[in-house]
Amino acid sequence: MSGATIRPPAVASAFYPGSEGELSQMLDAMLAEALAADLAEAPKALIAPHAGYIYSGPIAASAFVQLVPLANSIERIVLLGPVHRVPVRGLALPDADAFATPMGTVPLDKDAMEDISGLPQVVINDAAHAREHSLEVHIPFLQKVLGDFLLTPLAVGDASPEEVAEVLDLLWGGEETLIVISSDLSHYLPYDEAQRMDEATTQLICELALPIRHEQACGATPINGLLHLSRKKGLRPHLLDLRNSGDTAGDKAHVVGYCAFAFTEDSDD
Repeated sequence: MSGATIRPPAVASAFYPGSEGELSQMLDAMLAEALAADLAEAPKALIAPHAGYIYSGPIAASAFVQLVPLANSIERIVLLGPVHRVPVRGLALPDADAFATPMGTVPLDKDAMEDISGLPQVVINDAAHAREHSLEVHIPFLQKVLGDFLLTPLAVGDASPEEVAEVLDLLWGGEETLIVISSDLSHYLPYDEAQRMDEATTQLICELALPIRHEQACGATPINGLLHLSRKKGLRPHLLDLRNSGDTAGDKAHVVGYCAFAFTEDSDD
């Protein structure tokens, strides 16, 4: 993309492998072990975790493997994740033309970004994206499963469920558009306590119950926006996976919780 402004990978070689070959092999292995759910309809939205792949990658794969049969129909990804480094009021778009990972370059959806740029809660903030991992770690999965697609990346800070839902509603589209919400669950609790809290949190998500609190999920703000809109749109959540770092690659003294969800527009709703 000669002359384009490209946001380079910030956490390659840290959260996931920095070489294309090693990264591709790791993605293939995680997706091969993940189970495709028996969903009546194609997912309209996913929730997936954003930690280092050795910790949360298998749980994220449980979400992204659901897209394998949809590779020829999904063209646009709306990706929302919480800010970890730079405070933001509202939802931040980058001033860039593409995002890069070791798997290649993904063009940003300029038409979609223009559609939401007039909303007061949408801002341009490159700093919020420069080192943010919550969005970046999902892009290699999407590249592996979908191949080519357009991306609308939103780093979410202080916003109400209604403000997030308004953005999602404008970008809703049809079967060509998928929403991905990035969030981990509880942080640094003992294993048994984390299990109890995370089971309670995922039950609330299954019930479309608001609000999810930030101690329950670091991506509570975009999750709450999705839940708010799911009530309006008649989406049904399906829990695909629920584990924590003590189940994957960490000790059990202080764990981080992870879940994977698919939201479908079920035909009987």
